[in-house]
This record gives sequence, C-alpha cells and structure tokens, in this order.
Amino acid sequence: VQLVESGGGVVPVGGSLRLSCTASELSFNGLTVGWFRRAPEKERTKVACISVYPGSTEYTDPVKGRATISRDDPKNTVYLQIDNLQPEDTADYYCAATNGVRCAEWGMDYWGKGALVTVSA
Repeated sequence: VQLVESGGGVVPVGGSLRLSCTASELSFNGLTVGWFRRAPEKERTKVACISVYPGSTEYTDPVKGRATISRDDPKNTVYLQIDNLQPEDTADYYCAATNGVRCAEWGMDYWGKGALVTVSA
C-alpha cells in the first residue's frame, strides 16, 4: 500500500501551501493520518495528525497556529495547509496512516514517498 503526496513546490516566504495525501489501495476511513517532515540534514519529525474522531487534531509547536490538517473521507484524501511559510519549513513532507489511535512516527503503518516543499526568501 502506498500513500501519495502532492502539492509540494517552491513557495515564497509568507506564502501558503496545501499538501494532499491520497491512497489508491487503502481507505482512510477509520484511520489516523499524520503529516511528518524531514528538513535538510535533520531527522523526520511530526507536523500534524488527524484522528477518526471528528475535530480531533494535533499540531506540533513549529506549525501551531499556521497549519490546518483536514480530511475528506469520500475523496479519500487528507490535506495539510500551512500558512505564513518560513525558510525553516523547507522539508520533505510525508503522509502516513495507522490503524491505531496513536499518531507517532514509530507507529505508522503506511507511508508515502514524500513531497518536497521549498520556501524561498
């Protein structure tokens, strides 16, 4: 099963970007889905997660107040929008999903290959 991210690209500082995550052989319905990112020469870290429970989302401090994670189960798509992008947001962004309720890198069952976001000054 492969998740597919899209929407990456080059964005100016202060701009916004919306990433999408889809899966052709997996239904997101009932899964917890998260976005993670790996900045150049750094380890991968969690960005945001959304659970099966309506309105249940979490954001890590670097993006809190600037990011919105949402899901459209009929379209089998999860989105991540980040506003007011800064150079430190430059990273490969990965979508991941789990059958469990914990949204942690070690516990995700399915991963995408990543989408590069570059924030240019």
